[in-house]
Amino acid sequence: MGMDRQIKKKKWPPKKIALVASSVIFVAAVVYLFLFEFSEAALNVETDRITVSTVEKGPFQEYISVMGNCLPIYTYELNASEGGRVEVKYVEAGAIVRLGDPILKLANTNLLTTVMWREADFYQQSNNLRATRLSMEQYRLTLSKEMADIDSQFLIQERLYNQQKELIKDKLISENEFIQTKNQYEYLVKRKELAMESQKNELTFRQAQLDSLESAVNQMQTNLRVVREQLDNLTIKAPVAGLLSALNAEIGQFKGPSDRLGQIDVLEGFKVRAGIDEHYITRVEVGKPGEFDLASASYDLTVKKIYPEVVEGKFNVDLEFSDKVPPDLRRGQTLHIKLYLSDTSEAILLAKGGFYETTGGNWVYILDTSGKFAVKRSIRIGRQNIDRFEVLEGLQPGEKVVTSSYESYNNIDKLILK
Repeated sequence: MGMDRQIKKKKWPPKKIALVASSVIFVAAVVYLFLFEFSEAALNVETDRITVSTVEKGPFQEYISVMGNCLPIYTYELNASEGGRVEVKYVEAGAIVRLGDPILKLANTNLLTTVMWREADFYQQSNNLRATRLSMEQYRLTLSKEMADIDSQFLIQERLYNQQKELIKDKLISENEFIQTKNQYEYLVKRKELAMESQKNELTFRQAQLDSLESAVNQMQTNLRVVREQLDNLTIKAPVAGLLSALNAEIGQFKGPSDRLGQIDVLEGFKVRAGIDEHYITRVEVGKPGEFDLASASYDLTVKKIYPEVVEGKFNVDLEFSDKVPPDLRRGQTLHIKLYLSDTSEAILLAKGGFYETTGGNWVYILDTSGKFAVKRSIRIGRQNIDRFEVLEGLQPGEKVVTSSYESYNNIDKLILK
């Protein structure tokens, strides 16, 4: 009887091998996904809900967008140099006025009384001056007459004295007669000298009084002219021709000295006044260019004046038209202006977007070349305008960046694009 041969079973049948192999592959896949796919925080994002921008290299010019208002190049304020109540309004706001046209008249009783008193004093002193001048002339005539009489007596006595000096030599007259003639002559010489000295002193004194009175009258006349001018200034007149764009006065209203009554716009051209964020106060300079579009045309502006005072976070600048001015421009019209802060230069550029609010421009999501996911990358931006950022580090032309808002991404490391 033959013996049966024992057949050994195979340790690894094909089915078992296949089962083990598939298990190994599954575990490897799980490990791979865990190590490489889920090692970073990731978020699924729908592509139709994001904005992707391509990094470019091209010309860049830094500018800001500001709002400007049209104003006349020259505006003159109307002020009250003297206080008073509004008595008459000759025109209303919006009227065209010519140089010297009356606009308002103020009444000031105290000033009017002052003028009347000073006029009375002036006329009184003027009359005193005329009376003094007349008295001076009469005195001169009296002195002239006195001197004429003295001169006449002196000449007669001098001639007699000279004659008797010759006669006494020949003893044709008595010694006593000659002595009397000589004494009379010497008396008239002294009398003439004293009269001349007295008249000179009296004339000097009276002339000084007259000069003093004339000086006082002249001063009073000057003062009277000043108060009359103050009285005339109660009538407010147009200092220039133009548009009376504002008038702040009503009948019976009191206006104090230096109060603003209104303004006149000179209709010879316009300037633009713009308020700019104080962040740019060191960047804006006189001569910086700007431009705006209006009615399908572009117009150039230039910064002409900077007001350094900052109010509510803004400072003002005045811009003037560089060349042509828009037709039918109106006072107060609002213009949207591009104000350039730098010259044009080549730069790497990234479009502006909502991402900046979250990252502050310190990082962005960069798309992989496959376009299936985007990862974080640190960058550094420099200047900017209303459309683009200047990229200083971290990006190269041709790369694609998610520029829409990152607000819902919670600072995730990776975006999976679906």
